[in-house]
Amino acid sequence: MENPRFVETGSNSFFGEYLYDLVVPPNHFLRHLNQIIDWDRFTRKLLKLYKGGGMVGRPPFDPAMILKMELIAYLYKLTERQVEVYVNENMPAKYFVGLAADQSAPDHSTLTVFRERLVKRGRQKIFADLLEEIVQIALSKGICFGAIQIVDSVHSIANVNTDKDHHRQGKGKGPRDPDARWGVKHTRKVQTEAGKTEEQVEYFYGYKAHVSLNAENGLMTSLEVTSGEAYDGKHFTSLVDHDLKQSLPLETYTADKAYDDGENHYNLEVRGLHSAIRLKKTRTDKKDDAKQVWISLHQTPQYQQGLKERYKIERKFGEAKQGHALGRCRYLGRWGFTVQAFFTAIMLNLKRLVKLLAGVGFKTQVVA
Repeated sequence: MENPRFVETGSNSFFGEYLYDLVVPPNHFLRHLNQIIDWDRFTRKLLKLYKGGGMVGRPPFDPAMILKMELIAYLYKLTERQVEVYVNENMPAKYFVGLAADQSAPDHSTLTVFRERLVKRGRQKIFADLLEEIVQIALSKGICFGAIQIVDSVHSIANVNTDKDHHRQGKGKGPRDPDARWGVKHTRKVQTEAGKTEEQVEYFYGYKAHVSLNAENGLMTSLEVTSGEAYDGKHFTSLVDHDLKQSLPLETYTADKAYDDGENHYNLEVRGLHSAIRLKKTRTDKKDDAKQVWISLHQTPQYQQGLKERYKIERKFGEAKQGHALGRCRYLGRWGFTVQAFFTAIMLNLKRLVKLLAGVGFKTQVVA
């Protein structure tokens, strides 16, 4: 069978592997990332979205190379234009992408076309498949998945000035981002000057990423994207089902009170899983016999241990927002945020894999 043809990058020339052996430190994070992952499996998966499959027509860049450039962009918080310059000027990045030192990086427009191809031809399934591929790589390399899984959502603010957008719509024009919606960021109780306690609600305009994360290894296993107003509890069961399809050894699911819905507890029970969804006080404080089942749940060791692990997903969200700009949308529209959310999750998983398998953090290196 004929092999697909790609743009020649010179990676096997003198200005490729030999030179990089001299200048890229052996403990560099990107060197470990390049060695740990079999990137050819992403070439095969993504090539299905290319017309001609690299067999006919003008040879494309290897799609795994373009995927690597996208991951570099999310790793270092770079735009498409910035990552083109960065790869051209940074030797470890050029090595990781697979270019010879004297070769230029693909143009930023190539990244835009790649992203549009994923959205138009792969839809959300291709992004879910890419995330699942990382999970399967972790399993194949012996990474331990614990019994406790954490579910929560993280919000991202739309790339919109809401004041200007309101003024714009007042003139009869459409919204800058028609898919974004207002949602509740969080609620908290505050004390007024009169000494009364009131509930204060803070809102945001944008999107949500609904995430399932393994408490043992910190890897994200499932992700769904919605606009900001979506009810978190509605997406709980679909995340659980996607996790179970990946043959993960799960026993308990934990989440905050936003997921305390009778249907979610029931769906966990029928799947043979323990619930550690934080219960609302109305369940255990009610004045009828129905509360006993919730009191019993509250006392189980699985419930108690699950709640102790829940903070780990908040820590992961903090890393995504502070270190990799997930707090604000890079693009407009739901599909734009879908790209951002999945690429951020994939990149975070890859960071975690390198740490678990090589002992090398993104900002630290082990002693040779």
